[in-house]
Amino acid sequence: MSETSSAPSFIRLFGRYLRDQGLPVTQQRESVAEVIFTSTAHLSVDEIEERLRERGDRIGKATIYRTMDLLVKSRLVEEHDFGEGFKRYEHRLSQQPIHEHLICLECGSVTEFESPEIHRVERRIREEYGFKPARHRVEIYGLCKSCHEAGAVLPEDGLFCPIETV
Repeated sequence: MSETSSAPSFIRLFGRYLRDQGLPVTQQRESVAEVIFTSTAHLSVDEIEERLRERGDRIGKATIYRTMDLLVKSRLVEEHDFGEGFKRYEHRLSQQPIHEHLICLECGSVTEFESPEIHRVERRIREEYGFKPARHRVEIYGLCKSCHEAGAVLPEDGLFCPIETV
C-alpha cells in the first residue's frame, strides 16, 4: 500500500484541532497521527501499535485509543466496524475521499473501490425525494479473489440446528 505524501499538513490540521479544544499537542499524539496519515490501509489499534514499535516509538494502547478518538472527533479520520470485533481507522483526506469497501470474510482484507452507479443512485434519490444526502456507506462482504482461489467457501445463510425435532 502506498503512503500519503501530505501527512505533515494533516498533522498540522490535527494540531490546530487539539489547540482549539484546549488540548496539548504531544509527540505521542503526533506519532499516532503520522502513522494513520501515512497509510492507505484501514488500520486497527494493534496495527497502529505495531507500526509505532517498528519506528521505535513505545506508545501504549490506551494512548493510541484516546488519540484515535480525538482524530475521529476532529473528522480527519473515519472509524469503521467491519464486524471483526474491533474497529479500523482510515484518514478521510486520502486521494479517494468517497469510496466503498469490499471486506473479505476469510482473511479480513479490505479493498476500496469507487462506483459511479452509487453516485447516480444518490443523485436520483436527491431528485426524486428532495433528500440531500450528506454521506453514504457501502460495505460488501464476501471472499476476495485470493481466498476464493485458495478454496475458501462462504458460510451457509441462516441458522443450522443439528438436532432434529419430531
